[in-house]
Amino acid sequence: MNYIQASDDYLMYLQVEKNYSVNTLTSYAFDLKLYGDFLTANDRSLDLDELTSSSVRRFVQDQVINHHIKPRTLQRRISCLKSFSKYCLKENYMKSDFTAGIQAPKADKKLPKYMTLQELHKLFTYLEHDPRPQRIRNELMIKLLATTGMRRQELVDLTWEQINLNNQTILIRGKGKKERLLPLHPIVLPLFHIYKETLLEQQKHYSEPIFYNQKNKSLNPRGLHKIFKEILDRAGLPAHRFSLHHLRHTFATLLLQENKDKVDLRTLQELLGHESLATTSMYTHIDFEQKKKAINSFLIS
Repeated sequence: MNYIQASDDYLMYLQVEKNYSVNTLTSYAFDLKLYGDFLTANDRSLDLDELTSSSVRRFVQDQVINHHIKPRTLQRRISCLKSFSKYCLKENYMKSDFTAGIQAPKADKKLPKYMTLQELHKLFTYLEHDPRPQRIRNELMIKLLATTGMRRQELVDLTWEQINLNNQTILIRGKGKKERLLPLHPIVLPLFHIYKETLLEQQKHYSEPIFYNQKNKSLNPRGLHKIFKEILDRAGLPAHRFSLHHLRHTFATLLLQENKDKVDLRTLQELLGHESLATTSMYTHIDFEQKKKAINSFLIS
């Protein structure tokens, strides 16, 4: 079978049977196209039975030398090709695994950046005194991200049917359309009521998005990112140092640091919607680093 046709079948399988998110599908489609384009540019066959691990190694080499792709991105692309190859074998599209023996380069394990409690307070203080017309919307969005740990895509996808102000809960639809029900923090409850009063009646319908841009269209991740950077700058915080995802890290880190006796890793895993506990465990390393800094700062000589 032809590589291009098999790629289309695979992406359809991920969308229909595996229920992957639009963002994940877009990433997989991009990675598969990159490898296909590489094969074509180097006059290699697109027949699945003629693909070899050698061509994959050449592809990886090209990504590193000519495109300066970082190890973490390479890990994702190799993982995509391995998953695709496994699917093709299962469907009997080819006889042998063309990714056999291919190992992804190790990426440096960097501890995720996060805001300190003081920095978060500084951010909140600015939001509460922002003179601009979109103050309530911005304050609600940022405080919601900081008190739930939700992803930015999860926030912009929110509709009113996911919010229950009577029960004080929020239903988050995460990766793979998996749902998790979380309690709303008391600080966002009055903001929801005030914000709702600023909307048109039709915008309050249960199926409508909660957050809009200045043109009264639903907000997208890029627009949210831009808003956040502007707020950081106005709040006197380094906009280049923090992203929206760092609010998620901040939520997880501060939750563990400030409430060690009340929050365990399993609870944090459920709050963040992580599929694996191993992913959640990275936050214990942050806490250990804090302890290490404290020990090293103890001057005894």
